[in-house]
Amino acid sequence: VQLQASGGGLVQAGGSLRLSCAATSKSMWSINDMGWYRQAPGKQRELVALITKGATTTYADSVKGRFTVSRDNDKNTVYLQMNNLNPEDTAVYHCNAHIWTIDDYQWKTYWGQGTQVTVSS
Repeated sequence: VQLQASGGGLVQAGGSLRLSCAATSKSMWSINDMGWYRQAPGKQRELVALITKGATTTYADSVKGRFTVSRDNDKNTVYLQMNNLNPEDTAVYHCNAHIWTIDDYQWKTYWGQGTQVTVSS
């Protein structure tokens, strides 16, 4: 299983970015929850947004009303639309997914490589 994230970059405060994370596997599999976490320098990794297979969403209080998580189950991809960004959103953003594969025959959490988001004031 691989998770490939993209879409990070440098943006001015008030701007927008859209992150994508595509999951791939060579084996028979199933994906449950998908989500985004972030880690700023000197801080612990924190949940940003989570979306279930049935599209129920959860957001950190700090991003409610500004960020939107969505997924395309046909493409095995999760997205994070980030609007009205501020410097406090600067961090490395990591996607993750809860995935079952026939190889392991159990549910496991997989992480993408991370993508840098930098918001200038």
